[in-house]
Amino acid sequence: MKPEGDFQQATYAVVARIPKGRVMTYGQIAALCGHPRAARVVGQIAHFGPEYLPWHRVVKKDGQLASGYSYGGKEAHRRSLETEGVVVIDDKIESIDKYIWWPAG
Repeated sequence: MKPEGDFQQATYAVVARIPKGRVMTYGQIAALCGHPRAARVVGQIAHFGPEYLPWHRVVKKDGQLASGYSYGGKEAHRRSLETEGVVVIDDKIESIDKYIWWPAG
């Protein structure tokens, strides 16, 4: 699957809705966009996606920060999340279940 077209636009739409202080995983986003096995494609989209979207709110399923975070690496990823009140310890979100967000309906 190529990171373009409807899937890409759907990914952008989901990421744009993630509230401050909350996160979603690449897999969650892929599933919501109709392709539950396309978490890596979501990662590609995030890597090259528009800077105005809150990509820092997208993390790995275990709460790990993205090693390829395009906007300053793990350090910037951590700072952006912590600014919103998300607790990050050793490049991993502490108690990720507390921060996971699922859009309603």
